[in-house]
Amino acid sequence: MFPALGAWGAAALALTADGGTVAAACGAALLAAGLLIVLARRARRGRPETSGAAGASARAGALVAVAAVLLCAVAGAAAAAFAAADTRRGPLPELARRYGQATLEVTVTADPRPARPHVRGSARTSPAVVVEAEAVEVVAPHAVTAVRTPVLLIAPPSWSELLPSTRLRAGGRLAPPSRDGDRFAAVLRVDGHGPPRITAPPSAVQRAAARLRAGLRDASEGLAPDARALLPGLVAGDTSRVPPDLDEAFRATDLTHLLAVSGGNLTVLLVLLIGPPHLAARAERRGLAGRLGVPLRLTALLGGALAIAFVVVCRPEPSVLRAAACGLVTLLAIGSGRRRSLLPALAAAVLLLVLYDPWLARSYGFLLSVLATGALLTLAPRWSEALRRRGLAPRVAEALAAAGAAQAVCAPVIVVLAARVSLVAIPCNLLAEPAVAPATVLGFAALATAPVAAPLARCFAWLAGWPASWTATVARTGAELPGAELGWPGSWQGGLLLALAVAAAALAARRLLHHPWMCGACALLLLLAVVRPAPLTRIVTGWPPPGWRMAACDVGQGDALVLAASPGSGTALVVDAGPEPRAVDHCLRELGVETVPLLVLTHYHADHVDGLPGVLRGRAVGAIETTPYAQPPGQAAFVRREAERARVPVVEAVPGERRHLGELSWEVLWPPPAGTSVAAEDGPNDASVTLLVRTGGLTLLLLGDLEPPAQQALSEAHPDLPPVDVLKVAHHGSAHQDARLLRALHPRLALISVGVGNPYGHPAARTVAALRAQGAVVLRTDTGGSLAVTGDGTAVTALAAGHRRTRRHRRRARSKGAGGGGRRTAARCRDHLGCGINEPWTQPSSTPTSAASTPRAPPVPMPRHCASCSSGICWPCRSRICRYTSERRSCSTAGRWSTRSCSASAADSASNSTAPSPSC
Repeated sequence: MFPALGAWGAAALALTADGGTVAAACGAALLAAGLLIVLARRARRGRPETSGAAGASARAGALVAVAAVLLCAVAGAAAAAFAAADTRRGPLPELARRYGQATLEVTVTADPRPARPHVRGSARTSPAVVVEAEAVEVVAPHAVTAVRTPVLLIAPPSWSELLPSTRLRAGGRLAPPSRDGDRFAAVLRVDGHGPPRITAPPSAVQRAAARLRAGLRDASEGLAPDARALLPGLVAGDTSRVPPDLDEAFRATDLTHLLAVSGGNLTVLLVLLIGPPHLAARAERRGLAGRLGVPLRLTALLGGALAIAFVVVCRPEPSVLRAAACGLVTLLAIGSGRRRSLLPALAAAVLLLVLYDPWLARSYGFLLSVLATGALLTLAPRWSEALRRRGLAPRVAEALAAAGAAQAVCAPVIVVLAARVSLVAIPCNLLAEPAVAPATVLGFAALATAPVAAPLARCFAWLAGWPASWTATVARTGAELPGAELGWPGSWQGGLLLALAVAAAALAARRLLHHPWMCGACALLLLLAVVRPAPLTRIVTGWPPPGWRMAACDVGQGDALVLAASPGSGTALVVDAGPEPRAVDHCLRELGVETVPLLVLTHYHADHVDGLPGVLRGRAVGAIETTPYAQPPGQAAFVRREAERARVPVVEAVPGERRHLGELSWEVLWPPPAGTSVAAEDGPNDASVTLLVRTGGLTLLLLGDLEPPAQQALSEAHPDLPPVDVLKVAHHGSAHQDARLLRALHPRLALISVGVGNPYGHPAARTVAALRAQGAVVLRTDTGGSLAVTGDGTAVTALAAGHRRTRRHRRRARSKGAGGGGRRTAARCRDHLGCGINEPWTQPSSTPTSAASTPRAPPVPMPRHCASCSSGICWPCRSRICRYTSERRSCSTAGRWSTRSCSASAADSASNSTAPSPSC
């Protein structure tokens, strides 16, 4: 094993080292290895017949072993130096440093993969695919230069069907790789959006593999959505159909190794062919080859052909190469009748692969594959034996030991990449593992039969869809648990700390196994950490604070606000969804929000709407209310697609519209109707839906991303805006704020939702200073994490370190004059919070936006059907009684909607309303 590790380490260092340094080190290592070999020979000849012969032989063996390590290290370093030289020679590296234009002739070396979209500022990056290739020619107007340089192409989505070995011509702007020591000499961003200019087709082998993969996709076309997406990935590593939410679930549960086809899949196929390896050379050998009487050597050859075909179909990813190399070494041992030991086979595979492709020495995927395999060969048998001694069934002990060992050695590396530890990885792997073998066997049967018998392939795919669906269910269920993941420092220091923690836990487990009660207590603590019951979580962490009314989620550079219908109800109004689904979903889970009768998207910028799938995930959402200005069009279309997929209606906000939900009430102040205000049409920011909210005696103003012109127009349209307790500062606290509006609002608390280290300088220092000059306490999500405001005037800041900082502020008295200091609606119908949202409509007495504005019709009611759950929230048809009056209301069964009004005293007559909805 040590020679393989020596080659691996030397290759990893030599890839970024200077060529002269590598040559000098290799020369010194060769001299040292030669000297050690000479000393070993002398030691063996020294005392052949004396009592010290055994010791001399041992010393000679140790010297030879060290010499072997040095020689393998020299081989690895030399191979790496030659590979790294390809990234430095020729004209491309210099062109990339100068960001020059170039036209290249390239050969595709891997399947195109979609670039993971992300939000940059207010926009989402354009869809693209990443293509690994080798440049063979640099085409200039008057000359063609032959090269052999690895490059990375960023191309339009129309290039996604390219196959490895395809030759094409591409032009665009070059750039250097994002980090030193990258395997690519340059990155070419391809010009245009058209299809590639192919100059030579792919090889026949690649075309055949593509037909097989396409046949599997076609055979799985009629399966359930998760099975349809997952089966090609489980069988052939084809993840093109896996949606982002399912991919995130696999990452959260550490099941991504099932999508990165590895040794488990190849082992299933080889065992199907040759049976268990320890019986392969015996008369009682099993498998298809044994039953058919195939000779042993021919069986080994067939297994080798199967391994090579496995690499071609599943693509030469690091885990696939490691699995195939281990399988070929084992098959060679079986065919030659030699002793079969899997650990030396792993070492030989590592050595051969590092020499073949030195860049694997710096591949995290290769590292994880080798670590997991090594743990299964070394730790898992010992742990399994220890568990069996404690009375565990053999099969259960083996499965638990295998999952625990692989997770123990891989977790420190995963934490470096993802900065988190999965607490559900072991149970999820245990539950998913039984489905891997049937899905693999049946999936490969569908893949093999698709070109010749499509109906039979569909039958195999249908059978394989059941275990694939089970695997997806395990991943989604595990990821949805509140404590599925634990944050951890994402660095090599964090990985080392986790490795020490795992080692300490393993040592402690040896003692705990003798104490069943202690084992039960530890299991109970782990279960509580994963399930995280809300009362217990609030006691331990202090988050969310009791009686919270409003929360600003820490979603990075974006907005996601949550307004509770009433404390502890699990129902809330959500305003904006942030830029990333996972962040807003996590925040809502922490707050215990399960029902969202209304989701308000203030405007269509990506940092406010791209997290929409996270709000919709696992929650009952009644409707989505948006600005009437559908800009940018692409983001607006994205919202409509996601809403249609979740079967949630989309309605437009209307100025003057008033609604209430439990103890929460709000009024839409902005934007005016389309075509009536120049300020609102100045851009998506100025069309933000602006809400005046009242809850628990607090007054809040949510300004979206309004710029100063729209802020001034808002002040002119609503000159009687009252001072507010809480102000959601516009546009993440940018420098563009209207000073007169800030003075008029005179907030006690100013909340700024902003991302750490954002490139825009948000929040602006002068904005923060202006707010503090008004006497406001400024709270920011970039420095304090998620924020919450309770009904008694307490602002709670959840710090990233895990403790809580609480600030209490004395409530200022609010008058009940024209400014609207009291509650807007004194008489209202109190409905069951899970049934939906009240929509009282009050036509403004004056034009809400400008002199040119015309009154709008009442807002379109959210489509709900009596006694149905079509939108995720049941609306039972039953009688309701107005809280403050004795007037009885009941559901209308004759028509879809009925008109109702809540009568009140003369003092509250201004709040009388006509509600075009199924409630008062």
